[in-house]
Amino acid sequence: MPQLNPNPWFLTMIITWMTFLLIIQPKLLPFTPTNLPLNKTNTPNKPTPWTWPWT
Repeated sequence: MPQLNPNPWFLTMIITWMTFLLIIQPKLLPFTPTNLPLNKTNTPNKPTPWTWPWT
């Protein structure tokens, strides 16, 4: 069964993960979001009652 043979793809997977961990991830981690959700105020909305036409 050729799908169980990791020989052709294992090196590609390792190189891909090392590229992500060593190059891409450190470049992405310093970015901070511009609008943090903690700065938003939480105002609860009061629901309006539904007027049923048959009552």
